[in-house]
Amino acid sequence: MRTDPTDTGGLFIGRRPGTAPVKYRALPERGSERRRRLDGLLAHGVLGVMALVNLLFWGPIPMAWLWVASQLEYQTGSVSFGLAVGFVGMLFTLLGGVVLLRSLDHAWILVRRAAGIDQRTGVIGAMFAATAAVGTVAFTAWLLLFAGLGPTLAPSLS
Repeated sequence: MRTDPTDTGGLFIGRRPGTAPVKYRALPERGSERRRRLDGLLAHGVLGVMALVNLLFWGPIPMAWLWVASQLEYQTGSVSFGLAVGFVGMLFTLLGGVVLLRSLDHAWILVRRAAGIDQRTGVIGAMFAATAAVGTVAFTAWLLLFAGLGPTLAPSLS
């Protein structure tokens, strides 16, 4: 009786269409060593682009939309309109960034497989966590040293 979820596509009553394990007639042909090295470098490049896009979430994108919202508020005189456009614009920009990251994650998996590495899962979660840590440290340093809390922590001279 076949009741193992890996055998039945997660269902205990039978397999969903199109979820059968892939069976090759023969093993896929491996690329040359030079080609695998090139694919490995390409995977590192895709990972770098993913890191850059992730870092944009932690400052540049929100700041850009705050600037757009402030300009709209100045031109129209309506704070509500500026805030609404800024919020909706930032929301759609961030969602577009997540879609781009997901595509890059799939490309990274494929390029790693082409490089000869048995890659089955993506790196989007770990990359997001790492850039969140970097963004948190950078924001805290900016807040304490340059922007807000720096002068209040220092003793006053008067």
